[in-house]
Amino acid sequence: MTDRTQPREHPASGPIAHGGNLHEAAARYGIPYPQWLDLSTGINPHGYPVPPLPADAWRRLPDDGDGFAERAARYYGAPDAAHVLPVAGSQAAIRALPTLLPRATLGIAPLTYGEYAPAFERAGHEVAPLDVRCDTLPAALTHVAIVNPNNPTATQVDAAKLLHWHAQLRERGGTLLVDEAFADTLPTGHGASLAAHTRLDGLVVLRSPGKFFGLAGVRAGFVLAAPALLAALRNTLGAWTVSGPARHAVSAAFADAAWQTRMRERLIGESARLAGLLHAHAFATHGTPLFAWTDDARAAALHEALARRGVWTRLFPPSRYVPSASVRFGLPGDEAEWTRFEQQLQQAVRAIDAGRAD
Repeated sequence: MTDRTQPREHPASGPIAHGGNLHEAAARYGIPYPQWLDLSTGINPHGYPVPPLPADAWRRLPDDGDGFAERAARYYGAPDAAHVLPVAGSQAAIRALPTLLPRATLGIAPLTYGEYAPAFERAGHEVAPLDVRCDTLPAALTHVAIVNPNNPTATQVDAAKLLHWHAQLRERGGTLLVDEAFADTLPTGHGASLAAHTRLDGLVVLRSPGKFFGLAGVRAGFVLAAPALLAALRNTLGAWTVSGPARHAVSAAFADAAWQTRMRERLIGESARLAGLLHAHAFATHGTPLFAWTDDARAAALHEALARRGVWTRLFPPSRYVPSASVRFGLPGDEAEWTRFEQQLQQAVRAIDAGRAD
């Protein structure tokens, strides 16, 4: 977050920390890459079993007439395909959208996905911290970006409140950007998504198959918004933003309603198991079906102690607006990983209690 009187905490250029940086962990702690248990992302470890790719997926250029946007509109509940733009991961949209909005002040939660503030700053916007508990937005804000459910705190803002925010921002000529990357874990028809409301000008919803479907590697995402904004974004990003193989994989995942139902049930059970392991050591947690998060006073020490044991978690260091460190844990992928995590967690907590990291 920045203001005019303080130096930038998150520079508008330079690397931004993310989970999944396992090579960095291997180099830092001297543990070979294959020996790590990576719990640093919120990606489903039980990824969708993509069927074999047809040869044309490799040979032909991606074709916007293949029904990909229509399938996404049906799955996400958007008004129609005219309100859906496939992109090369929502990251592409996060970088480009601020350049298409009038320069103003963006409100964003102090602890959330780290790409938004730098992207808006690069485009010439001011960035200010937003308390998501508010009903009336501060008058200084013209745009708001919110991750819902939030990454990493799992905070969720209900749809009625978000629509109330949107109405306030539209009166100011602004935009509400809602990142629903983790919303797929909610049952279909839950009502928390704003996808169905994207006929409204000044409302942008980002969706991603990377988290719930475990397809982060295909780099596909979707922007749901009014057609005029999508046309401007399409012109900015250019042609063939989503590859043929990615379109095939995601389309298959969207069509498999039985897999989706089974996976939502499985993730609910596994996230409860993860929270239970942490609660057994007195770590209070918040979470979604794909991750658990704690801002316990021992969070930084726990991250360090686990890293020394080859378990990689996502550390969020303290900042000007967030005074305490916190840690996010993804789900282990199989029973061997669960056993390893439980054992290493016990050892790490013992080391912390003894006043040392290892």
